[in-house]
Amino acid sequence: MPSYPEDRPVRAVPEDVQPTPSPTLAAPLTPIPAPAPRPAPARARNLSGTAWTALVVGVVALVFILIFVLQNNVPTQITLLAWTFSLPVGIAALFAAIAGALITAGVGTVRMIVLGRSVRHLRRDAARAN
Repeated sequence: MPSYPEDRPVRAVPEDVQPTPSPTLAAPLTPIPAPAPRPAPARARNLSGTAWTALVVGVVALVFILIFVLQNNVPTQITLLAWTFSLPVGIAALFAAIAGALITAGVGTVRMIVLGRSVRHLRRDAARAN
């Protein structure tokens, strides 16, 4: 005898199983905002780490300068005020870079002295006010 749907017993749905709503009948979903990223913990800088980094950067720079000087060894005529002399291009560029670094260091030194003087005057004035 054929079995029809009406002839089958109806099974009860367990109480812990919830029916899933149809996507067309479901309420519109609201996007969940992403959590704010936490800032990375600040790392304390120490003098030896900074000095080591500066040393490595300085050695790499010196290697590049050495390569530049060795590859540019063609002599060229250089005239400075009344002097005329012949130097390889790489050496002349190296001397120019050294002169620029010395000028920059001189200006920075003067600026540090002026700022130090200003700080001393401000501290002295603050001590007098107290």
